[in-house]
Amino acid sequence: MILFDGVCRLCSAWARFLIKFDKERKFKLATVQSPEGQAILQWYGLATDHYETMLLVEGASIYTKSSAFFRVMRRLPWPWPLACIGRVVPSIIRDWLYDRIALNRYRLFGRYEACVVPTKDHESRFLGE
Repeated sequence: MILFDGVCRLCSAWARFLIKFDKERKFKLATVQSPEGQAILQWYGLATDHYETMLLVEGASIYTKSSAFFRVMRRLPWPWPLACIGRVVPSIIRDWLYDRIALNRYRLFGRYEACVVPTKDHESRFLGE
C-alpha cells in the first residue's frame, strides 16, 4: 500500500508512474486525504492534517521518505531497480534531500484544487475501489 498526497501534482505524477510501470499490480494506492488514507495514518499515529512524505505500508511495517522510495523502486520491473544505486548515499543525506522537495512540492510543482479522481481503468489500483 502506498499513500500519497492527492492534491500534489508531483505526488499524483508518482501515482501515475506506478500505475504505468507496476504491471504486476504489486501496489495498491490511496491518497492521504481519502477515508482509507486517513484511517491508515491514524492507525500508525501519524498526522492526518499535513503530509510531508509518501508512506509505504508492507504488512505491519511502514516506510517513509527515501526508504519508501527505494523499496518501491526495487519491486518495479527492469530498469527501475537501478535507481536503488542511490542507497549508497547515507539515509540522513537522502532524507534531507527528500525533505527539501517534499516541503516545497506545491511551490515547485503545483497543487490541484481537489484530489484527482482515478479513471475507470485505474480504479482497481486504489484502496477501497
